[in-house]
Amino acid sequence: MIKAVIFDLDGTLADSMHVWCDVDKKIIEKYGGVYTPEISEKLKTMTIEQSSDFFIKTLGLDKTPEEITNEVAQTVFNQYRYEIKLKDNALNILNFLEKNNIPFCIATSTHRILAEALLQRYNIGNRFEFILTGEDIPKSKKFPDIYIASAKIMNTEISETLVVEDSLHCVQTTVKAGFPTVAVYDDFNKNDFPEMIKLADRFIYNLIELENIIKDW
Repeated sequence: MIKAVIFDLDGTLADSMHVWCDVDKKIIEKYGGVYTPEISEKLKTMTIEQSSDFFIKTLGLDKTPEEITNEVAQTVFNQYRYEIKLKDNALNILNFLEKNNIPFCIATSTHRILAEALLQRYNIGNRFEFILTGEDIPKSKKFPDIYIASAKIMNTEISETLVVEDSLHCVQTTVKAGFPTVAVYDDFNKNDFPEMIKLADRFIYNLIELENIIKDW
């Protein structure tokens, strides 16, 4: 039985992965580097802080990680505040969970200011039990810390706390840690999705499919 749900944000609840490829390109080219898609592939497993370290070392920047982190956040803030949309049926699945008294939270590597900007625009921030970010849990999602912390706060066992994720490395992490896991398709994970299907307990192409999965678990 599923007693709580942990949602990722980017690529899972929000249609926002394109923003991060764009910002990688903007930062690298701004400081004279050469952008390739492989760079975004590498950066997607990192927190914003880790990405900032990568930019500094790779581009030889005379800047602090905090300066680059703030620059990245400022570059994408307006998109979170005004442009990025929720995935189809995101609101409907939240309604379903509330109707069935199943608490839910967000565990994201994205900065809190960005996540909250998006949630405030849709007026849904207070529907989540809480938001944990890479600022709260410094380790990347290659480690299970942010998921374990989320389950602990919601006072649920790992085995009864469903994780909904769109990234291969996150699915690898949660499955290994013992979380029931649903892999979400996104245009930006299409190359990884066959492997995610093999690893995850379930997979979906639309968030509304979570209803039957949770009912039948």
